[in-house]
Amino acid sequence: MPPGKKYKILFVTSEVYPFIKTGGLADVSSALPQKLQEMGHLVRIVVPKYGAIDERKFKIHEVVRLKDLKLNVGEKEVIFSLRSSFLIGPKTRVQIYFLDNQEYFGSRHSLYNNPLTGEEYPDNDERFILLARSVFELVQKLGWVPDVIHCNDWQCALVPAYLKTMYKNDPVFKNIKTLFTVHNLGFQGIFPKTTFAKTELPKEVNSEKGILHKGNVNYLKAGLVYSDMINTVSEAYAKEIASGKEFGAGLEDILSKRKKDLFGVINGIDETIWHPEIDNKIAKRYSAKNLDDKIENKKALADNFNFTFKKEVPVLGMISRLYDNKGMDLLEKAFPDLMKMDIQLVLLGTGDKKYHKFFTTMASKYHDKFSCYIGFDDELAHLVEAGCDMFLMPSKFEPCGLNQMYSLVYGTVPIVRKTGGLADTVQKFNPKNNTGNGFVFEKYSAKDFISEIKAAIKIFSTAPAVWKTIMLNGMASDFSWMNSTKKYVDYYKKLAD
Repeated sequence: MPPGKKYKILFVTSEVYPFIKTGGLADVSSALPQKLQEMGHLVRIVVPKYGAIDERKFKIHEVVRLKDLKLNVGEKEVIFSLRSSFLIGPKTRVQIYFLDNQEYFGSRHSLYNNPLTGEEYPDNDERFILLARSVFELVQKLGWVPDVIHCNDWQCALVPAYLKTMYKNDPVFKNIKTLFTVHNLGFQGIFPKTTFAKTELPKEVNSEKGILHKGNVNYLKAGLVYSDMINTVSEAYAKEIASGKEFGAGLEDILSKRKKDLFGVINGIDETIWHPEIDNKIAKRYSAKNLDDKIENKKALADNFNFTFKKEVPVLGMISRLYDNKGMDLLEKAFPDLMKMDIQLVLLGTGDKKYHKFFTTMASKYHDKFSCYIGFDDELAHLVEAGCDMFLMPSKFEPCGLNQMYSLVYGTVPIVRKTGGLADTVQKFNPKNNTGNGFVFEKYSAKDFISEIKAAIKIFSTAPAVWKTIMLNGMASDFSWMNSTKKYVDYYKKLAD
């Protein structure tokens, strides 16, 4: 076990892979606790037990002390249990507690939205009040007192508010500190004023200084105001959200006030899953030492998307949610120009119906140059990362982004907009000294996006040795979770010592 103080961390989240997942939060909530535990820290996780979680498969069992606990959520008496299992990784296992309540979680397979209507569940306020309050019951009943409670996104954001108000004079809780991680500022957990009474928080919190924002109860704001420290998932995004309206999502004033407590830590990637040397979902494995084998993946990709394989023609790829903030409006504007270039373009993703329609139409119009798969397919995602020459991410904002990191590791050169995690991980290629690992444009415009693509294609087509240098620069990156985990430990140390 490495030297240094060991911390007790209670990690509170609304999703954890492999139990339940809608996005990147689940991956972070799995990888970070495992790495912390590997480093010798004591980690426990709390997550709701949704109906989609298979309790037999994951051996989820009762804990006598944590069975049939009672709480009031507003006028309603709620009975719940915290059941136990382990998150089992390649090198360690982490204790995980599942918040079990049939009405709020067990009866629903979907996490936040009604799958039939797409609307958020009307009782999401009550569901996540219960999650926050269950954390305090867990600590009291178990007698396991953490140094830090690490809370994630709006679903867990009431925990710091309870700790600083209702529990501030309780000797069990007086030394516990909170770190609040914002994975995406756009999702805030906004509810009507009437929600406040359900929280049972003291009256002084029922104000614009407390958890109200523009007259509504705002859970995310509670986390920003009451946590001891805030971080987000890249250094550039941390600066962006505190610097003004463009990225602040209405909360920029609060973030600006807390600038000295706000940090960025880039997410890691799971290199047991995403690495071309060991990836069993690609056509042929390869490494920086035998880059020629990458071409077999380009062939397989052409085959998959019904293209004629052409070694010298660059294949550009995208894996994305199809929404404006991911730069789909730029791609749509750039499309006629792209189709004039000697390229092949593949797209994998799902999202806004207008983009489903647009890309499907374009795929039949330009079938020899453009192909898309509307939906998600994990195996295909691996093949896109391995088989493409370039990867496009023209995001309007990007808290962290993982695909540009996968691309770099796979020697697939990213073309990105300079924002958030993209700015932190992709350095613009500089032909003077052969540094940099990708192509970067700053202004959010189709014109600048196109000119960066043209610059990349020019080097690809006319200077293969230079292109190989850019690929190798990317493949030398280290995005392992160990780097990020060490930074989190530094923050725990600042909080707890």
